[in-house]
Amino acid sequence: MSIRIRQIGRIGQITLQRPEALNAVSYEMVLAMEAALDRWCDDDAVACVLIDAEGHKAFSAGGDLQFMYDTASKGDFEAGRAFWRDEYRLNAKIAAYPKPYIALCQGFTMGGGVGVSLHGSHRVVGESSRIAMPECAIGLVPDVGGTLLLARAPGRLGEYLGVTGYRMNASDAIHAGFADYFIPEAEWPGLIETLIETGDWSAVTALARDPEDGPLMEIRAHADVHFGKASLSEILAALPDDDWGAATARSIRAGSPLSTHCTLELVRRARESDDIRKALCQEYRFTARSASEGDFVEGIRAAIIDKDRNPRWRHASVDEVTDDIVAAMLAEAPGGDIGF
Repeated sequence: MSIRIRQIGRIGQITLQRPEALNAVSYEMVLAMEAALDRWCDDDAVACVLIDAEGHKAFSAGGDLQFMYDTASKGDFEAGRAFWRDEYRLNAKIAAYPKPYIALCQGFTMGGGVGVSLHGSHRVVGESSRIAMPECAIGLVPDVGGTLLLARAPGRLGEYLGVTGYRMNASDAIHAGFADYFIPEAEWPGLIETLIETGDWSAVTALARDPEDGPLMEIRAHADVHFGKASLSEILAALPDDDWGAATARSIRAGSPLSTHCTLELVRRARESDDIRKALCQEYRFTARSASEGDFVEGIRAAIIDKDRNPRWRHASVDEVTDDIVAAMLAEAPGGDIGF
């Protein structure tokens, strides 16, 4: 199995072990993680849970897109729906876990990797950390509870981060509320040993320090002005005629128009409810349709399979996506909404 799960000393440790695939989270890994969390929940010998990953490039760059493509491209949409249902239940379980849940997130932490780490109680980043929700680029929406994390970001950063897929460094991630602590990565092995010996999560806070400022603090001022507009078309029209405005517009237009519109709506719905289960339910409404009625298969083809970076989206521009189309994508999911 591409995951190691063990009780060692005072902790339950989950280690992702697919560095050659940037630790993409597979269905098998989701089920194994959930079983371990259930087992440790009432075990007094386990003081806290630690999740980490092998390799320097990524904690986890996302979910198992190859599996999703292989099944959906053959018309099997239920395989992906089953994966998402179980994955989202795991995300909700992590968010509500009664014991400290410590995540060490080096390198790329995106998509499904965010879901198994950044809903935890103690989220650690380092010098190499690059955190993002880039799903619009593959015809999906920020999911795994990502719309709630985006909604909780200060000001209108959530809308900005969701539709552009901006990659946050350690400082950015802490500023946006995606992470809690910066600890230099050279100190992580010693932290793990201390946790194994003591099970005391305060070892995390003892090592934390302030990272160098990232660019997101400056971007926030722009985001607050422009990303509070009612619609994506209005946001694009309001962007300034400067380097930041041009780069932001390019990032938005590179994504699936359907996905970017629905992302904007989902982030705002999540902000209203501030409830992880409601956010996951809303995300599932989109993802359950993403292959059959959206751009997901084409997005994976262009980015992962053929790698031509030239997706042919269902809608040629953001102006073609109407409110009715968005409402249809976010109606009750095929087969019923996800249950917890």
